[in-house]
Amino acid sequence: MSNRFKSRYDDDINLFEGRWHLAQYALLVALLLAAPWLLGTYYLGELTAVLIWSLAGLGLMLISGHTGQVSLGHAAFMAIGAFTNLALMMRGWHFIPALLASAVTSGVLGAIISRPILRMSGIYLAIATLALSIIIEDVSIIAEPITGGVAGLFAPPIDMFGLKIDRYTSPAAFYYLCLTVLVIVTLGYLNLLRSASGRSFLAVRDSEVSARALGVNVARAKTLSFALSCAMTGLAGALYAHLAQAVNYESFLVLISITLLLQVVIGGLGSVHGAFFGAIVVVLLPQSIAMLRDFLNNTAGISIAAYPGMDTALFALLILLMVIYEPRGLYGVWFKVRTWLQLFPLYRKGMFRRTRTYLKTERQR
Repeated sequence: MSNRFKSRYDDDINLFEGRWHLAQYALLVALLLAAPWLLGTYYLGELTAVLIWSLAGLGLMLISGHTGQVSLGHAAFMAIGAFTNLALMMRGWHFIPALLASAVTSGVLGAIISRPILRMSGIYLAIATLALSIIIEDVSIIAEPITGGVAGLFAPPIDMFGLKIDRYTSPAAFYYLCLTVLVIVTLGYLNLLRSASGRSFLAVRDSEVSARALGVNVARAKTLSFALSCAMTGLAGALYAHLAQAVNYESFLVLISITLLLQVVIGGLGSVHGAFFGAIVVVLLPQSIAMLRDFLNNTAGISIAAYPGMDTALFALLILLMVIYEPRGLYGVWFKVRTWLQLFPLYRKGMFRRTRTYLKTERQR
């Protein structure tokens, strides 16, 4: 087991625990940079989708995982970011200003909407945010000059430094664009959690009464968290529009909001890693189920397609098993494996047995 001697207070909030920790993430970034040379076009497209869903998951993780407010309406802010970006680019805006405008628009609207709805909590807050996803479908049709109405909008090519970036004609360039945005947002997210605002988010998540007693402005913390969460989700929506190449009101149905919530729950609430783990599951699990269906059909003659909804039922079953047997999600599994490797051969049975805790922060350790 490795031990690290802390000699400064900054050691508790450093982004990396040590040189080995930094080397691990440097290796991960190197592999991501080399992905276009290691993967085919199809798998590179799937990895690009993982990056975009990770960005959307980070947005929801901030409000649900680190502030403790359930949201079922983040598909609405993905739609706002997507339509804002495409509408501005079709009117002559460059991609980067249009991308920033999509984040700002989503964040400002999120801040405005958050003031009344964040007075609620629990199931009432979930229902209120769920209504946003339903309302945005009608708004997308009514606001035809901006959204294109029922037909929707088609994504124009991205002109970046004289290079035409498109998902199909230049998949590697589009992949690097999504990777750059995700890295910048992730670093900003991690630094936000180390700041006073980030600590206030965690305090609100643990106990609003205790947070008020410590001098935290709970209403301000909730509003800021919701606004930043919507801004990140708007960025993901803008990139998703270019990934899909064409979006309309059907591109951001309530199912997207539910999928995002399942993503952060499966990945692990309260963990930045959980947004990435959940994105991998959301993108790759349906593809894996489809491949298994074709394999069973070709080898054993078992046709799952003859039973409508079987794919969705299998997906729901896996999610249910994860929630029951590993509430901390995939991050919890990874944490246990890492701890076992660090303590081997001194690992003892029952080390991760659930104990009663009074603060959510203790359950995230």
